[in-house]
Formats: sequence, structure tokens, C-alpha cells
Amino acid sequence: MSVWHGAIPSHWESQKVGELFTERREKVSDTEFAPLSVSKAGIVPQMANVAKSSDGENRKLVKRGDFAINSRSDRRGSSGVSEYDGSVSLINIVLTPRSETNERYWYYLLKSHIFIEEYYRSGRGIVADLWTTRYTEMKAVYLPVPPRQEQDKIVRYLDWKVSQINKLINAKKRQIGLLKEYIGANVDCIFRSATEKVTPLSRCTTKIGSGKTPRGGVAVYVESGVMFIRSQNVHPSGLVTETAYYITDDIDESMKSTRVYKGDVLLNITGGSLGRSCIYNLEEHANVNQHVCIIRPNQDLLVPEYLTYFLNSPLGQEVMTSSQNEGNRESLTFVQIGTFKIPLPAVEEQKKILTLVNSIAKPVETIIKQLNDEISYLSEYRARLLSDVVTGKLDVQGVTVPEYEVEAEVAVL
Repeated sequence: MSVWHGAIPSHWESQKVGELFTERREKVSDTEFAPLSVSKAGIVPQMANVAKSSDGENRKLVKRGDFAINSRSDRRGSSGVSEYDGSVSLINIVLTPRSETNERYWYYLLKSHIFIEEYYRSGRGIVADLWTTRYTEMKAVYLPVPPRQEQDKIVRYLDWKVSQINKLINAKKRQIGLLKEYIGANVDCIFRSATEKVTPLSRCTTKIGSGKTPRGGVAVYVESGVMFIRSQNVHPSGLVTETAYYITDDIDESMKSTRVYKGDVLLNITGGSLGRSCIYNLEEHANVNQHVCIIRPNQDLLVPEYLTYFLNSPLGQEVMTSSQNEGNRESLTFVQIGTFKIPLPAVEEQKKILTLVNSIAKPVETIIKQLNDEISYLSEYRARLLSDVVTGKLDVQGVTVPEYEVEAEVAVL
């Protein structure tokens, strides 16, 4: 018997997923059953910026009260109990409770960090980021099952405590949002005051082009080697390397033309992250996929950090939007990027502008980092509390829950 949840109260039971749930495998069309997304926020109507399959006839049915979880480990934590009848991608496992229980208890249990780790540990794959868990593996995992009355008390307690924590997190996110607006407004003002001379980006760069995905797809990714950057790794605050993939340096001869070097500027050119930009500042080279554009400034004319700040500024975002004309509003072409009109004073003046921008931004970014650290601490506390309660390590049966307002964590404020 799997003991991932450790010891549980003696009057609780421990049962396999397959004993508690049945798998719903009925295939349906998204024209008959509205498309839903299985996200970290739960099961929601399909998001506009999600990658959509062209096979709308080949989806899984979900009914209200079903639990769905994404089987891929790179979507770790994407799960929830559905409030809708609809359809989800085939990559998800859909479960229906066999008996009358508190669905919110299962929501909390199956969203708990320790269950998520056990769920993916039970799967299989090539590397950690490409790990998949099938229902045949999931159904053998044991779950702690308290009596129904205790389930109800656990749910009421967690709804209360999670709402309290979410309220604190949301307040800090609001602070971060205001601080970012402050930086953006000041940086934007600086760039708008430097627009006497504007130049098409193509005239002050030596390369504008995207990367590519290596032949062989997921099978080529390895535990370590040459970093392979995707659009989700590119953020205005900097390159997020923790979730980057890796390939071997000799994977594909044609990949050499898509290498990224220190000083290159990366720009997301498709999807919901379109327009996000950052500078590549690592010593070793890397590769990027086809959704990321490599912009290599001619450093005799254009300082890379200056370009990155400009692209992420409100003025830079306006330039991108106007460059799209009436074309595809969900992507940017290399020709469009080359036409970006950027304020281009002399290099020494660009460096002075950077000094001024940094004098405004860096102290505020320090405060933002502190707030993000506090959010991480609160999130870790919430995860630990949730795991301890749903596995019976923290007994909440005698706790009196006061009246409270339910508050969900907001992704972006």
C-alpha cells in the first residue's frame, strides 16, 4: 500500500482512487459540449489564449461534480472539480465519484501538494518536465477517506483559512500592480521625451529571427545540456530558467542558426504572452523555439538593456500594436518587428537614460521582490496547511469557524 499520505486517524479509511472514482472516457464534440480548460485555477470556460486543438470532435465529456486533472507534469497543479457540463482536452483524466461525498474534500485533497507529487511519481516519462500519469497508474494510488461528517468540517475549515490567506495574497498582488504601474508610467515618460529621433529597429540590429523546435519533438529533451527557451520563460522581469528545457548541442545542425548569445533580446511573438521581452544575459549560448524572436542589437548603435526597457514600456507596446496594422493581432512577423520605430539617441545618451530608469525602477523592484517573497511564503503555508488537514495530521473537528467572506486567489491584479 502506498503511504504517501503517512499515518491517518485510526477511524479513517484508505482506499484506492479506482475504488472511489470511475473514469469518464466518453468522447464528445466541443460544439455539443462547451470547451473547458483545466488550469491551476480549476476548471474554467476555455481561455482565449490557450493553445486550441483543431480536432474539436475529439474531446472528453465532463459533468458537473466531476474531477479533472491534467496528466502532463508540465501542467502540474492543473486540476479541479467542475461546476459545468462541458468538454476538455484528451490529455486530462476525468473522474466521477462512485458514492455521495463532499466534492470539495476531494478538491482539496487532490489539489494538495503531497498528492500532486505522488500522482506524478506514479507516472512515467523521459524527463521530469515531460512526465505523464495515466489512469491505469492513477487508479492504484491510495487516498485517505474520513467519514462524511468530518469531510464537511474539513471543507468548512479550509474554505475559511484559505480565504484568509488568499485575501492577504491578493492585497500584496494589488500592491505589486500599483508599483509596476508607477515604474511603467515613469519609464514611459522618459522614453516619450526621447522621441525626437526615431529609427526602424531593422537599421540598428544585426539579426531579427525566431528559433525552432528540434526535430524529434519531446524525445530530444534531456536533463541537462544546452538551455532551450520557450515563450513561458520570457518575462519583463527577466529570463525564468527554472522551467526551461534542455537539448544536446549536436541535436540538429540547423539549430545552430537559432542560437542565442549574451546581449540578445528575446521577444515573444505569438499567443497570450505576445510582446513580453527580456535580455539574455547568460555566458553560455542557448536555443529558443519558434514562438520567440531573437533580436541582436548592433551595440555600436543600440544598447540591449535600453531596447528591452523600451519594448516593455507602454510606448513600446503601442509601437508593437500599431506595427500589426490590420493583420493577425495574435502574432508578430519579422517584417513588422523590423519596422518598430524606436527612439534612438546616441549610445552615451541611451546609457544616461538607462541610469535614470534604473534609479527609478531598481528600488521599487526591490520592494516588489520582497512582496513576491511574502506571497511565496503565504502560498507555501497554505499548501502545508491544506496537506496537513486533508490527511488528518491537523485535527480541525473542534474548531469553530466564524462567518467569513469567500475569497479566491486572483491570478493577476
